[in-house]
Amino acid sequence: MSTPTPLHSRAWLVVGLLWLVGCLNYLDRVMITTMRGSVLEAIPMTDAQFGLLTSVFLWVYAALSPFAGFLADRFSRSRVIIISLFAWSAITWLTAHATTFGELLATRALMGISEACYIPAALALISDYHRTTTRSLAVGVHMTGIMVGSGLGGLGGWIAERHGWNHAFLIFGIAGVVYAVLVACLLRDLPREANAEEPAAGAAKTEVRLGEALSSLLRKRAFLFALGYWGLLGVAGWAVVGWMPTYLTEHFNLSQGVAGLSATGYLQAASLVGVLLGGIWADRWSRTNPHAPVLVPLIGLCLAAPAILVAGTTNLLPVAIGGLVVYGLTRTFGDANMMTILSLVADPRYRATGYGVLNLFSCTVGGLTVYIGGALRDAKVDVNLIFKAAALGLIVSAVLLYFVRPRPEQSV
Repeated sequence: MSTPTPLHSRAWLVVGLLWLVGCLNYLDRVMITTMRGSVLEAIPMTDAQFGLLTSVFLWVYAALSPFAGFLADRFSRSRVIIISLFAWSAITWLTAHATTFGELLATRALMGISEACYIPAALALISDYHRTTTRSLAVGVHMTGIMVGSGLGGLGGWIAERHGWNHAFLIFGIAGVVYAVLVACLLRDLPREANAEEPAAGAAKTEVRLGEALSSLLRKRAFLFALGYWGLLGVAGWAVVGWMPTYLTEHFNLSQGVAGLSATGYLQAASLVGVLLGGIWADRWSRTNPHAPVLVPLIGLCLAAPAILVAGTTNLLPVAIGGLVVYGLTRTFGDANMMTILSLVADPRYRATGYGVLNLFSCTVGGLTVYIGGALRDAKVDVNLIFKAAALGLIVSAVLLYFVRPRPEQSV
């Protein structure tokens, strides 16, 4: 059983600062999915092309994630975060000035480059400051910022209906640049002397090599099962985020703004509760069972799969919202515990790189899901087929997670 480690005095300040960064990260990337009608009116394109706007972001984001994670292991995690926040906020502002599909696609690709650096560095930094009895909760609290950002993404559709599709990109782009200045003044890496309990993690970052990191990670069978689990979880996540607003609009005759706020608002409110519940539950259960960070998400998946299947196939709006809420509540148990699972199965020197590899697979298959969804719509295939595939992905994901066997003695 792990001995509780005293927290550094800045441990929760770091979580608080990154909470708003995570909120902006997901708000900026998601809001375009909620303003489909306004974007298509200003810049004509097919549904497949509109899906490609999200897919190209995910594919670029995925391709660069392992390298971005390596940068956070090799250099200062806090500096990587600050540069990433400033860059994607500037690109969000630039997106507002796009006038053609090509320009819009290019800004989405650039956003993928800049945002790829954030999540691996942020979760690794939180993991540095929080160990054992607070790690899953700290990650969970940070994830609530992401949930709020995704939920506020629905404001994109609302603002687009009243002021034009590009107005939201102007507002949140400027806000992100201003906040980056504040974060630069306050955010710091964990001092090396405070990291003495993890000699490998506290070693000079110049010793970290990308090839060695990838080799160490991919040699571990538990990491490979975790990779498959996280990738298929991405299928469900991006299918719901990318196409649930469209599904609600078409199947229940909701306006663009109401559908966007319903799809993101109910989902993210439930996810916010779920990610905290999953973190607290796993942290407490870990005191007696070292496999708790694996078991809690496994239980969640067994509830999330039937919930999203119901939400995506019913003809009753209250039932669809109910299924969406249950899905959001239980699927996010995995979000709170993924970095803890990674800490159990991977060398602590390569946590950010490991999370980058996880993002590579997750976002690649997620991007394919969104793009294929657009292509299916162009072929007049009902969008609810996407949610059936998402439910299947969650089931297979649960099976893979079952075979993740972290070593209790692994440093966490």
